[in-house]
Amino acid sequence: MTLSWTKLAADGAARLGTLHTAHGEVPTPVFMPVGTAGTVKAMTADAVRSTGAGIVLGNTYHLMLRPGADRVAKLGGLHRMMDWPGPILTDSGGFQVMSLAALRTMDANGVTFRSHIDGTQYRLTPEDSIGIQHKLDATITMAFDECTPFPATEEQARDSMELSMRWAARCRTAFAPRDGYGLFGINQGSVFPDLRARSADALTQIGFEGYAVGGLAVGEGQAAMFEVLEHTVPLLPQDKPRYLMGVGTPDDILGAVARGIDMFDCVMPTRAGRTARAYTSRGVFNLRNARFAEDGRPLDPECACPLCARHVRAYLHHLFRCEEMLGPMLLTWHNIQYYQDLMRGIRTAIAAGRLEAHAASVRAGWADGDGND
Repeated sequence: MTLSWTKLAADGAARLGTLHTAHGEVPTPVFMPVGTAGTVKAMTADAVRSTGAGIVLGNTYHLMLRPGADRVAKLGGLHRMMDWPGPILTDSGGFQVMSLAALRTMDANGVTFRSHIDGTQYRLTPEDSIGIQHKLDATITMAFDECTPFPATEEQARDSMELSMRWAARCRTAFAPRDGYGLFGINQGSVFPDLRARSADALTQIGFEGYAVGGLAVGEGQAAMFEVLEHTVPLLPQDKPRYLMGVGTPDDILGAVARGIDMFDCVMPTRAGRTARAYTSRGVFNLRNARFAEDGRPLDPECACPLCARHVRAYLHHLFRCEEMLGPMLLTWHNIQYYQDLMRGIRTAIAAGRLEAHAASVRAGWADGDGND
């Protein structure tokens, strides 16, 4: 049994489904909390589970540097090491390598780069990336690609996309099929429709258990991102899960689901939790603002997380002003809870054929709330 996805309902282009894996089933559309280095920052595994999250993300680049893939394997794999028996998707490291422009050199076979930690030189090829993810015991392995920077000329985007497609074929060959495990290919081509179409065709011919849309949320803006999705998503296999990498804001997610995306990840809710920014049904709050110093209301009355159930805004404001670590811990928990509640609402709306009305109601709450900065 390979990793698979079942469509249960549809509302326009939006899809309700179930992802079937060796480590359990996951309802989609789904948001995956980012656990880059084997932990969702500021949260225990139990806390992450309590939000309803069923799948998390790890990162090849960071884990290969510390503690090392061989050590993770000796410790029983990433699931055991981080106390997460559920599915784990691992980013191949391509995005991180792209961001290390001053520390890496790239050729047709792979990338040579220096660690941002201590300057040690490493070599990463498509085969290396797949092998490392295998040692990590990733439920979903991502193909190694070059994440095309933005802006890029059409020629630059074409060369980058073609390189990624050659690497995708090598990843498919290197991947060791196992029951309930899968390999996802990554569509590239920047904002150029013809390149996205060529990439979709190449990936489909290779054949993957899922298909990601990469190279977005890198500065192109929401309108351009949605335009790319409208053109690209219909070209991907209809019976496979679709993953929009690195996205995004709640509004981005609502728009992308409506355009046929099933899976999301982003550091935004955890990073915001560490910097006093709260995602709520009434907009985005900055808890450092003085207006919260005596605010005795729950952060979000529609949320049942421990922060909202037991504490008030003034307390969280106090924690951040005093730089107490409990502040980021509580707010990160809340933000992940908010994202999971957002996804649950989306799934319920798709099942009822009410996604458009539901999205309008969610956006109206943000606009009418008291937390917009």
